[in-house]
Amino acid sequence: MTTKTKNIIILSVTFGILLILFVCMLLSGRIPMNDEYTVGNTAGNINNGGYFCESDGKVYFANAYDNYALYSMNTDETDLKKLNSNSVSCINAGGNYLYYYMESGNGNGSEGLGYMMRTYGIYRSKKNGSQSTCLDRAATSSLQLCGNYLYYANNTNNPANLTKMKIDKSDKTDVTNYAVNPACYINGTIYFNGTEDDHALYALDTATDQISNIWQGNIWNPIVMDGYVYYMDVANNYRLCRYSLSGDVIEVLSDERIDFFNVYDNMIYYQTSSKTDPALKRMVVDGSSPEIVAEGVYEKINITSQYVYFNQFGESVPVYKTSTYGAVNVTTFDAAQAAAVENMK
Repeated sequence: MTTKTKNIIILSVTFGILLILFVCMLLSGRIPMNDEYTVGNTAGNINNGGYFCESDGKVYFANAYDNYALYSMNTDETDLKKLNSNSVSCINAGGNYLYYYMESGNGNGSEGLGYMMRTYGIYRSKKNGSQSTCLDRAATSSLQLCGNYLYYANNTNNPANLTKMKIDKSDKTDVTNYAVNPACYINGTIYFNGTEDDHALYALDTATDQISNIWQGNIWNPIVMDGYVYYMDVANNYRLCRYSLSGDVIEVLSDERIDFFNVYDNMIYYQTSSKTDPALKRMVVDGSSPEIVAEGVYEKINITSQYVYFNQFGESVPVYKTSTYGAVNVTTFDAAQAAAVENMK
């Protein structure tokens, strides 16, 4: 074999290796697409801040005992791990990735170096917290993973509007020029209440981004589940109702004024707004078996398959919990506090 032939072989092998490495690099940076009906989190959790999100046997949550840093755990509150140090909310999960709103630095609006160094935006990371990437430097109060797109209330724009962006950071588009809460996504459709001329129920087809009027109600924070729309009845002092999409029938579930609610499977948890006897309550989705969970005023009602988590209004800690389906037994989320203390050592 001549020297020239050897050199040609060496160059060919080297080129082949480099080509393989280049292709591997491209593939490693590619974001696998989801099923088109993938939903990042429940509508009820997103409407309550999106501080807890369950996916594939794991719960991803913002640990209030650690400045709302991103943690993961098993559904039974074992194996707690800190994934990120910055404050998160609107947590979504799909495939091997998490999507969330993240904020770091001084977020209270004060001046100074901390304010100047503050960062915020919509981020994507692996489920173990690695490869954290900013997808859009935008402020949001509601973010939902709808198949392969993130729909979010873009509060950075003036006026606020609904924006969508593909999970690989491409195809960013303003969908509306007015505020829309995209929390409720089911079977390719986002359901939301009007915010401009009325509070009717609207549906956005995510395949075309066309919007249609579904029901001329007067509602807030709709959650569509099993053929019903659960909502706060704006016209009647924000009582809790449900509307049958097939039967065109309204059922009053509670005559009490409510501030917050969350629907999970066959249970509804809701905060009443009584001036004398406010309480967090729960009942079956048909309005039966109402009972008090905790007396007082609570918020951030987030639900997983095992527990319901909530805070006293205006107080980040302690975080309280009770069994989602079992007997009411309110305790504090001690595992989260212990994990926070351990991570501060």
